[in-house]
Amino acid sequence: MQFARINDITIHYQVIGATAERPVLVFANSLGTDFRIWRDVIVRLAGDYAIVLYDKRGHGLSDIGPLPYAIEDHANDLAGLLDMLAVKQAIVCGLSVGGLIAQSLYQRRPDLVRALVLCDTAHKIGTPELWAQRIAAIEAHGIEAIADGILQRWFTPEFRRPENAALIGYRNMLIRQSVTGYAATCGAIRDADYTEAAGRIAVPVLCVVGDQDGSTPPDVVLRTARLIPGARYEVIRDAGHIPCVEKPEALTAVLRAFFEIVTHGDNSHE
Repeated sequence: MQFARINDITIHYQVIGATAERPVLVFANSLGTDFRIWRDVIVRLAGDYAIVLYDKRGHGLSDIGPLPYAIEDHANDLAGLLDMLAVKQAIVCGLSVGGLIAQSLYQRRPDLVRALVLCDTAHKIGTPELWAQRIAAIEAHGIEAIADGILQRWFTPEFRRPENAALIGYRNMLIRQSVTGYAATCGAIRDADYTEAAGRIAVPVLCVVGDQDGSTPPDVVLRTARLIPGARYEVIRDAGHIPCVEKPEALTAVLRAFFEIVTHGDNSHE
């Protein structure tokens, strides 16, 4: 395991296959998960790219840090990690809140971003009322009290079969996250709005979504894609909010095609 002190908190991260000549992929995970959600995508990309994974503050093995959070705090953590690793011009792939972090990183440190993959995310996610209810519920009763509803939005009915051991594993991942870190990140999502900033994105962007995503449905992701000049839009069939878990082969194929366009200098986004 690898740890770094960034912005006075400890961040858990992993670097795979770091070489100077390979494009660098950075993966930012969703609310209530750690970077293990990317495993089945990473094994299909390792060797062709240098890969950076990390647990955002309040999640996984990273510190909780001071409260409250803003998405900009998460973005500053990622910027600090990439600076420590001497990474420039990375392809940043963010899922859900990770996509908000990726958008914020681009706004704050465009030198770090070569392209963006906005996976099952949006320029703005949810409403203040939704996030207030979520925060109140977990502070009163814990994450487990709302876990089953979250899993319905994360995964398709096929994946949620009772005999699927992986479903229990991902439920364990969710309910074992820090309540404090989870609630603080809910507050950060509540306050984030990149609607206006989306029109100023000037790097290649791929917006991708599971066709059964219950958290950021396809129409929401499509609206985001339409705000971003030249953004591409792809739908992963038979997947919910976390296609890297349910359909890693299909998602990896879409990512590889986009990465090829980015790394070979396609300028159709301009």
